Amino acid sequence: MSSIVPDSVRHAVHPSQSKHFTTPELREHYLIDTIFTADKITAHYTLYDRFMAGGAMPVTKPLVLQATEILKADFFLQRREMGIINIGATGSVEVDGEEFELQPKEALYIGMGTKKVVFLPGKNGTPLFYYNSAPAHHAYPVKKVELHEAETVELGSQETANQRTIRKLLISGVIQTCQLQMGLTELKSGSVWNTMPPHTHDRRMEIYLYFNVPDNQAVCHFMGEPEETRPLWVKNHQAVISPPWSIHAGAGTSNYSFIWGMAGENLDYNDMDVVQPINLR
Repeated sequence: MSSIVPDSVRHAVHPSQSKHFTTPELREHYLIDTIFTADKITAHYTLYDRFMAGGAMPVTKPLVLQATEILKADFFLQRREMGIINIGATGSVEVDGEEFELQPKEALYIGMGTKKVVFLPGKNGTPLFYYNSAPAHHAYPVKKVELHEAETVELGSQETANQRTIRKLLISGVIQTCQLQMGLTELKSGSVWNTMPPHTHDRRMEIYLYFNVPDNQAVCHFMGEPEETRPLWVKNHQAVISPPWSIHAGAGTSNYSFIWGMAGENLDYNDMDVVQPINLR
């Protein structure tokens, strides 16, 4: 199968270097501003745990997943695993000839060694397939995860403006993966803060994809070392790369949702170093 050029390659950055970035430089290194493009599969490669993120938006034709040049692989998942969450209309993904229908917010895990992945147009609207991918060392089976199968947690309160529902879709206890974890968080009406109190986790990296951000609204995503944080203003369907040394939290001008995806040394969801808001700088 032919290979394609990745939309972007993001190199790892030392925190001491990041402190001196201007706003445009900060956005260049950490913001992924284009995830969905009509009739295209986007691919963004990071040097943080060799993590990849992108989207497939099949409008008029099926889209076949191809290996990017940087992978030096015969096919995309030759040495990788992949998680997909659909945030558009109902659509289907064909995996080595087997078709899986994904309702909005449902997830699909695809294990290492899968040779052909095809994203199919929807019958009643356009699906938006967001994917994360990480290197794998074992071939686990393909599995669809419906919303009722997710580990669901209610957190926060109206008083602290962070009342939210966390749906852990592709995590240990729900599904077997090598190192990939994915899920989505939905903020209640009137709540704007996500991941508060924030945290870091030296043993893995993370990417947030913001979605369901209303028109003419935005999210201010905070990153950086806890004692020297930096803001990034993010629009709907944009993502932010979070290095292991960086906090990741945000506040919106309205409520919104986001997908979190992680990869790294272990599969313990609770492996994090919490930073209390009073200690942030």
